[in-house]
Amino acid sequence: MGWSLIFFVNSALLGVGLAMDAFSVSLANGLNEPKMKTGKMFLIAGVFAFFQALMPLTGWFCVNKLVQYFTVFEKFIPWISLILLSFIGGKMIFDCIKNKDCDCDECRPRLTFAALLVQGVATSIDALSVGFTIATYNFAMALVAALIIAAVTLIICLSGIYIGKHFGNRFSNKSGIIGGIILILIGLEIFITSFI
Repeated sequence: MGWSLIFFVNSALLGVGLAMDAFSVSLANGLNEPKMKTGKMFLIAGVFAFFQALMPLTGWFCVNKLVQYFTVFEKFIPWISLILLSFIGGKMIFDCIKNKDCDCDECRPRLTFAALLVQGVATSIDALSVGFTIATYNFAMALVAALIIAAVTLIICLSGIYIGKHFGNRFSNKSGIIGGIILILIGLEIFITSFI
């Protein structure tokens, strides 16, 4: 495939498909922190966009340079996502239950940068497989496809955080539990669909 309208449309649609897990986690983050400032919203969406761009490029590199190693690693992707998202979701639920008597905003568990990086990896690790999809692209096309995926992910994640913040204000201290459950369910969904 060369540079064409279909290339750009396919890249954008790939971005939408890949961003769905990141959207759900963004929603959970917004639910958990309804008074999140705009800068943090962009940081969260930016981290997800970065990893959603990095993983397909890494997959492209693996397919073109390290095929034998990538196919061995690929079977562990669902397990890694399940473990990481279940850990973060479980911690959110635990922190909310621990602080159930405290209604104030300060008692809600905050998303640390380390936890955000783990979320970014967990929601994008399945995008490594997209390296197979874009394996026939030259590096410039693979890079542009990754940047389009990143831009789409950024927009989708910002909308997820915004929606989560809106409902987080309504559900008060229950929103952290809901967010944790969402993360665990996303991990299970990635895990189960990898075997179907």
